Amino acid sequence: MSDPRFRVGVVGVGWAGQQHLAAYQALPNVEIVAIAGQEADMLVSLGEKHGAPHLFESWEQLVELPELDAVSIAVPNFLHAPIAVAALKRGLHVLSEKPLARNGVEGRQMVDAARSAGRVLDVAFNHRLRGDIQTLGEIIQSGELGRLYYAKASWMRRRGIPKIGSWFTNREMAGGGPLADIGVHVLDYALFLLGEPKVESVSAVTYAELGPRNIGGMKWETAQAKGGFEVEDFASAFIRLEGGGTLVLETSWAAFRNPTDLIDFSVLGTEGGAELRAVGATKAQVGDLHVYRDVDGEIADYQPSAEPGRAHAAVVENFVRLLGSPQEWPDNDGSQALRRAEVIDACYRSAAEKREVAVA
Repeated sequence: MSDPRFRVGVVGVGWAGQQHLAAYQALPNVEIVAIAGQEADMLVSLGEKHGAPHLFESWEQLVELPELDAVSIAVPNFLHAPIAVAALKRGLHVLSEKPLARNGVEGRQMVDAARSAGRVLDVAFNHRLRGDIQTLGEIIQSGELGRLYYAKASWMRRRGIPKIGSWFTNREMAGGGPLADIGVHVLDYALFLLGEPKVESVSAVTYAELGPRNIGGMKWETAQAKGGFEVEDFASAFIRLEGGGTLVLETSWAAFRNPTDLIDFSVLGTEGGAELRAVGATKAQVGDLHVYRDVDGEIADYQPSAEPGRAHAAVVENFVRLLGSPQEWPDNDGSQALRRAEVIDACYRSAAEKREVAVA
């Protein structure tokens, strides 16, 4: 019996949209039916490259196509909720770029729509699917490190503000700066590694020291920056977890630090600890992974091996797998991504009010 064939549409023709398109095209049981985007030349080019018979300037036209099974959303954050809700009401499955939405209120609308429609709402948290993070997760789940009580995780950039003056640095369009953009990846993979503990409260700070002065943009973009900077460029959060554990999170788009970007995670447990450092961030397909343990009172540290990460290819493959597994749809309604959004909301509130904030 052959695998079922799924017909998909992609909204967005920028970098993220192109990743979704390439991943879908690599799957034999997926047909790219439609692409929507406002950059006319790129839309035509991608349509030809991926054999999409329907090309639209507006997402509204795409979600009305009767032959679609699913939609990928790869556009600015303020459009995630309206597109997803409209698609889900049409009975389509949805894969959205991170974050789920600009805030938890919009995220809740998306989750409610997924539940009402009985459809999948998935979010592209590709970093939790890195080979090194999956390997560390298996070690943690085996109980080798014992009870985990303290963890630190970060994604730090020296010069990494994306397109100063674009929607990325507009609070209304983006919902936030690096905390909402790359910090949500850090929060996601950290909570995944820690076994999905409930977040009880957060105490956070945010700073905008470099971006407003047009410092810290990506090298090829800074000279062309014309718009404003309305979000943070650095954020840090002290996160209290159910059961007494703690997670410290840091993220920056711009900071006077080592010029090479870094993604990392370290954890302390009652029987051992571990540290993962991906120097170069997304350019490091496999990070430097260490496990620290004692055996019979002697140091027994080691370095596990891990497979290279596969980024959006892994995300899209998992999404398509879910489409063929109706029994899994109820458990993939975006609820986990919503919990991430609610923690981010609490962090911004904590920073604004200069106090610890409980997470409902």
